[in-house]
Amino acid sequence: MAPRTDSTSTGSAMSETSVESSIDPLFHLLRTIPFSFLRPPRLRLKLPSFTLPSPMTVFALILLTYFLVISGFIYDVIVEPPGIGSTQDPVTGTIRPVVFMSGRVNGQYIIEGLSSGFMFVMGGVGIIMLDLALDKNRAKSVKASYATAGVSSIVIGYVMISCLKPDSTCVEYTREPIRSQDINGTVLRHYQPFSLFPSPSP
Repeated sequence: MAPRTDSTSTGSAMSETSVESSIDPLFHLLRTIPFSFLRPPRLRLKLPSFTLPSPMTVFALILLTYFLVISGFIYDVIVEPPGIGSTQDPVTGTIRPVVFMSGRVNGQYIIEGLSSGFMFVMGGVGIIMLDLALDKNRAKSVKASYATAGVSSIVIGYVMISCLKPDSTCVEYTREPIRSQDINGTVLRHYQPFSLFPSPSP
């Protein structure tokens, strides 16, 4: 059975008439008057093509962000601390550089933050290398290389972070000997332990 086109066209015309009669007259004027003398251009808009970054790019950005956060980049920008500090040796009176702030949890030098962040990133990269060493699709030599590099990175990062703590025993010795006398008056020459941290005040 063929559809009745007359009834369909009549119904659509009545619906358009009812819509135009129920529309706001001000809105109707705003919709019709500007387009009576304006001609909208015919534009062919094309959506920009967006390609997802590669996994290595995302990994590099995440690793860089982690390094900046761990090294205290925001703190360095806001507070603007010096690169390294200095302190006076109470025995010799010489000025020696201090890389790490002693006795402060909420303060650091720039070199202190960068070195700590680098060691943390080294340990994280070592864990990633250990994960790559567990891949069954790689050759044994490649897996051994990944495992060796991963363990070395973790050990070096852990040892260096342990040495960077204020209560660590990682000390060096100065080249200039310090003279002292014992009970019998004998002059002794020994080397004073030299640490990167300032000696506590008595």
